[in-house]
Amino acid sequence: MSALAIKGWCPGTWQPMRSGDGLVVRIRPHGGRIAAEQAAGIAELAERYGNGLIDLTNRANLQIRGVSDDNHLRLIDGLAQLGLLDADPDIEARRNILVTPFWAAGDESIAIAEELERQLADNPIRLSAKFGFAVDCGSARVLAANSADVRIERDANGGLIVRADSAERGRRVTCGEAAKVALDLATWFVASGGVNEGRGRMAAHITAGTKLPEALGGDALPARNLAIPHPSLTPHGALFGVAFGQLAHTTLQWLAQRASGLRMTPWRMLLAEGLNEMPACDGLITRADDPLLRVVACSGAPRCPEAHADTRALAATLAPHLAPDARLHVSGCAKGCAQSGAAPLTLVATARGFDLVRDGSTRDEPARQGLSAADILTNPHLLSAVH
Repeated sequence: MSALAIKGWCPGTWQPMRSGDGLVVRIRPHGGRIAAEQAAGIAELAERYGNGLIDLTNRANLQIRGVSDDNHLRLIDGLAQLGLLDADPDIEARRNILVTPFWAAGDESIAIAEELERQLADNPIRLSAKFGFAVDCGSARVLAANSADVRIERDANGGLIVRADSAERGRRVTCGEAAKVALDLATWFVASGGVNEGRGRMAAHITAGTKLPEALGGDALPARNLAIPHPSLTPHGALFGVAFGQLAHTTLQWLAQRASGLRMTPWRMLLAEGLNEMPACDGLITRADDPLLRVVACSGAPRCPEAHADTRALAATLAPHLAPDARLHVSGCAKGCAQSGAAPLTLVATARGFDLVRDGSTRDEPARQGLSAADILTNPHLLSAVH
């Protein structure tokens, strides 16, 4: 297998990433939310300075695609006018916070997220680029399966805890203590050498045997009431799915005209505040049983220069043929950018065709190799998770 250009960092507004369709410029919304006016502004900027396509990332960020080098500074200017730009690139890089979208005005989630943002801005801690925090303080834990290194969540009794990712237990805290303890945990991670291990992730650091200080470990178990969100009406608005996590600027503009604000999620979904119905719109998924929700695919060719196939076209074609309980990951190369973990079915594009992995990730041993798209489409049994 040829060497892959694993970047090891995430794009930002100040530091975009070059892709096959131009620069990818990431926006990190404060508190995981953008107002309707900001959404309309992002849609306009994506059309003017990009190719009109906007990604929703698995870290609940937005990405404007297809930006030219000449337009990058113009885009930065526009984002600054919308209040979506950190003046300091280092602060932007540290402000990697997932927030549950199911919060009410004035509740603990927003208070903790805002305080964590303030403390991260004031602290020059040097975290790895992918190091992140999760503020998951709703009535049910919804971010447990999403990437984060320090988790602020509920325990079995409804109290707040701060927990290192992969640690079984966390430390009990009050709302006022949560952000400081989370930052203390991140500071310990850096001081104990975590930045240099396992691509700078907490789980790798803990799994390697590094012991948490007693003051940060705690003895509280996280709540077991996990929830798996799906497109539906919620008390906060309409939760829409987005096929492959990519919106046209016209779809974002449509949402901006109807919602008071948009809350980002790490699930290829967004929550449109204030809507009490699920109106149809091109590019938005309104049904929990839509087959497109059962497939994950990276940008693929020609958008990514390292991809060997148009992953999304194949994934969309295969989706209706999947069993209701099946899940498929289609990756343009072995990096697995769209999903790093295991899936029941994974197709990995290579120079010689697709490799099929069962119950594994893009890095696991394939059950079949060198399949063409026609092979897969004409042999439905290949898509069975049990074979």
